[in-house]
Amino acid sequence: MLFSSLEFLFLFLPLCVSVYFAVPLRMRNAVLLFFSLIFYGFGEPLYLFLMVFTTGADYAFGLLVQKSLPNKRRARAFLIIAVIFNLAILGFFKYYDFLTLNISRVEIFSFVRPMGLPLPVGISFYTFQALSYVIDIYREEVRAARNPIIPATYVSLFPQLIAGPIIRYNDIEGQLRERSHSFSRAAEGIRRFSVGLAKKVILANTAGELWQNFATGFDAASADIAGIWLGLVCYAFQIYFDFSGYSDMAVGLGKIFGFDFPENFNYPYISRSITEFWRRWHITLSSYFREYVYIPLGGNRRGRARTYLNLFIVWSLTGIWHGAGANFLLWGLYYFALLCIEKLFLLKWLDRAPKLICHIYALFFILIGWLIFAADGAEGSLTLSRAAECIKLMLGFGSSPLISARTRYEIIRNLIPLTVMTVASLPLVRKKAERLLHSEKFGVTVNISLNILSLLTLILCVAYLVSSGYNPFLYFRF
Repeated sequence: MLFSSLEFLFLFLPLCVSVYFAVPLRMRNAVLLFFSLIFYGFGEPLYLFLMVFTTGADYAFGLLVQKSLPNKRRARAFLIIAVIFNLAILGFFKYYDFLTLNISRVEIFSFVRPMGLPLPVGISFYTFQALSYVIDIYREEVRAARNPIIPATYVSLFPQLIAGPIIRYNDIEGQLRERSHSFSRAAEGIRRFSVGLAKKVILANTAGELWQNFATGFDAASADIAGIWLGLVCYAFQIYFDFSGYSDMAVGLGKIFGFDFPENFNYPYISRSITEFWRRWHITLSSYFREYVYIPLGGNRRGRARTYLNLFIVWSLTGIWHGAGANFLLWGLYYFALLCIEKLFLLKWLDRAPKLICHIYALFFILIGWLIFAADGAEGSLTLSRAAECIKLMLGFGSSPLISARTRYEIIRNLIPLTVMTVASLPLVRKKAERLLHSEKFGVTVNISLNILSLLTLILCVAYLVSSGYNPFLYFRF
């Protein structure tokens, strides 16, 4: 079930909110768990049992680790078993077909065949959260929950079940046990949800259709340089507004139910370096890998060579986490190389360089990265070989014209939405609104205006949903 679906907006969410606030406080986690299971089962009825099974297993692992803490060796053994258990399930569903497809090309392994199993929606996200529960218990940052509803609600919580943000158990345990509700928090949540819905329905879908037209119709013989850049910019807008829109909706829904979820995006396209970009993009994933992989491996505390080895491991895993494909691994290693170059010498130069030059540098390599990321070979997408052709032509290595009549027409026809997307990816409007909202003179007026604007935005988004058949979520695949 999509947040941007009519079923969710007019049936599931109103019913869930009504029941949630109708029951006593002590029963509200159970209500959230019940509706979260319905939410997941709506689209994945068979894999609902898989999520329930892994959640139950991790609840048991948590109790075993907690009981064994006086004996660190035994506790570590249970932790390792839990990690292997979770990663084995994730690896089977996400990578088995990819590995067997490649292994079967070797003659002696030709008997190996892919199973063709569909990927359980959100398995990468809820697996990481389930692991966080057991790891945080082992670290003695939290105690294992005796009531199974608490960890089950944490793993399956529908606002962030499918595409994050990824939340550490340690960060939300207190809110699972006790949280506050108010009309002002709910209103803030509705405003945030409406912003995310608008990002998804109005901006991401518009950019996505432009990108699809480019990706499906790309032909190196007839392509023009400006057309390739335009298509890539549209993909960058699509993936940003798609994913950040979902995160905004998740944060907004969390506030309605009394939770404070961490921010997942902080205007990444204003970055002046690749290092800064990854402090602003998918913040909770970067934080997860830092806390549970990079630092346990030794971080930067064991010398330069070990630091770069740890970075290599983290970025290889980051690429693989996104999908079973050579393009995702290449994408992770691409960012590993860029971050190493910056760490070695480039950041010192960027600190002294003009801001505009730094922005151009960062955006150029971010866009190239998205081209690699998008080249997964799926239907309606690019392959790595076609992506390589795009890069060659984008840099002027070829006989392609600078701009064609068709690209000029597309730019003019989409000038307004492209301008809106550009402005929406900058913090200017938000900063101005927050400044006015907290001012004594205009605070009340701005608050009322924002509530009215949120309502109008929701109405406009519903009109878009009713009239449009194009409504994918990119990160459902991960």
